[in-house]
Amino acid sequence: MQTYAPTTLAAARDFWTLRYTSTLEDGSLVICERSLTTSTGGPPGPSSSNFVRAEVLPSGYLIRPCEGGGAIIHIVDHVDLDAWSVPEVLRPLYESSKILAQKMTVAALRHIRQLAQETSGEIQYGGSRQPAVLRTFSQKLCRGFNDAVNGFVDDGWSVLSSDGVEDVTIAVNSSPNKFLGSQYNASMFPNFGRGVLCAKASMLLQNVPPAVLVRFLREHRSEWADHGIDAYSAASLKTSPYAIPCVRPGGFPSSHVILPLAHTVEQEEFLEVVRLEGHAFSLEDIPLAHDMYLLLLCSGVDENAVGACAQLVFAPIDESFADDASLLPSGFRVIQLDPKTDGPAPTRTLDLASTLEVGSGGARPTCEADASNYNLRSVLTIAFQFVFENHLRDTVAIMARQYVRSVVGSVQRVAMAIAPSRLSGHLGPKSLSGSPEALTLAQWICRSYRICTGAELLRGDSQAGDAVLKQFWHHSDAIMCCSVNTNVASPVFTFANQAGLDMLETTLVALQDIMLEKVLDEGGRKVLSSEFSKIMQQGIAYLPAGVCVSSMGRPVAYEQAVAWKVLNDDDSHHCLAFMFMNWSFV
Repeated sequence: MQTYAPTTLAAARDFWTLRYTSTLEDGSLVICERSLTTSTGGPPGPSSSNFVRAEVLPSGYLIRPCEGGGAIIHIVDHVDLDAWSVPEVLRPLYESSKILAQKMTVAALRHIRQLAQETSGEIQYGGSRQPAVLRTFSQKLCRGFNDAVNGFVDDGWSVLSSDGVEDVTIAVNSSPNKFLGSQYNASMFPNFGRGVLCAKASMLLQNVPPAVLVRFLREHRSEWADHGIDAYSAASLKTSPYAIPCVRPGGFPSSHVILPLAHTVEQEEFLEVVRLEGHAFSLEDIPLAHDMYLLLLCSGVDENAVGACAQLVFAPIDESFADDASLLPSGFRVIQLDPKTDGPAPTRTLDLASTLEVGSGGARPTCEADASNYNLRSVLTIAFQFVFENHLRDTVAIMARQYVRSVVGSVQRVAMAIAPSRLSGHLGPKSLSGSPEALTLAQWICRSYRICTGAELLRGDSQAGDAVLKQFWHHSDAIMCCSVNTNVASPVFTFANQAGLDMLETTLVALQDIMLEKVLDEGGRKVLSSEFSKIMQQGIAYLPAGVCVSSMGRPVAYEQAVAWKVLNDDDSHHCLAFMFMNWSFV
């Protein structure tokens, strides 16, 4: 029995076992298993390249029938994964009973329950897809990603020489026979010669819950993805791919729409189709832009799970979405290690976006009292796969290495922004006092509103210090700030209160990639354009009721909007502020 390694930092494990299955007198089914070793009197079995031999101690299943139907399942997993052969930082993955239970025992129970509820009809799926087909898609995504992370020599993978920096590993596979009949098919390997290239890397993260990071990567693809690379990957589904693009940070922006497809009972895993709208390599290509589709599997987004492993795996897929579609998976895996409690967690004040970050989308506050003594460690593994023509292998390798390094940098930036805020939990006095940029901006916004309207933006007697920022952050109306240029269509959001982030369905980190024109509908853009000169001259304008769009594509109605010019302490123009009153999702 062979198992995949969860990261690129340690070898995979294999087992040489004896399994015994028997039916008991009461109708129970028992399956027992343990490793055969010289100490147990059995042959040790042949060794395999790329694998470290591990040991299964007495383990198994007991399935007992219940009166009236159904069964009770008992699972015992007891293994020795030879933890001493892996780097010390990874040993919790190989010796922690909590992580073992989460990865093997609980996962097996959930899978069995899922199958039982699908069979009984308790779970209903929309559309025409049968549960078995959707499950096959999920398995193909997982297996393809694991194949890429592990890169077994026996499957045809070989590692290319590095460019002198060992942060990204490049492996290639030009043996199509190894792929046929699994998640790949012959269309990826025409006669003129093509192969698959994988660029992968692993790193350690501090104070970043896996579920929070993976959820952010899923919801805010523009934070890390290059759209030209996406288009190149999508073209691999065709026989003639596009020219190899250069890596451009962020690429040409386009929006993405998530279309739910299926999910497990407890929502710990879900399958989706993501439509990336209007992909183009450059501004000149916009008239020829077309939508592309990704099949996406997201799992482990429960923040309270012990030994959590969160994963985001995706692959380009043709719009026909055939049951036997070829998949070339790429993605992220974040595995939580056992927490260190040997010292206080590092704290940083990063920037305006990070100092007030409070995870949206159901993030749960953490006890602030525990934050100073808690140091959460996770290991992140990234693997991206590309199809290449043999004569362009080296060029694709350079592009892939640069792209993965760019993604690593983006993920590290996001992780650093998330980390301090998650440990502070909520906007208490301690976290607010460490946010001078946010406090100053809140004071400028309130002061400018008072000058323009003669009224106070915030209620209450306390208008000094942290109280201003706390009231601003919890204001019921959505308040957000935009940078301002001479071109009305170009303002980009720079800051928002909690209601503003909720309305836009984003976070402070991703907010800074959202343009105002993408949020307003056509009517809103026309009104703002007509009122823009008034705002700049008189300082304020009142906009009628309308509808805007969140970053996730959902329409949002508001009863009125106010736009005013924000002045700094020198009475110089700093930014524009918008307040959307009595907003709600349509």
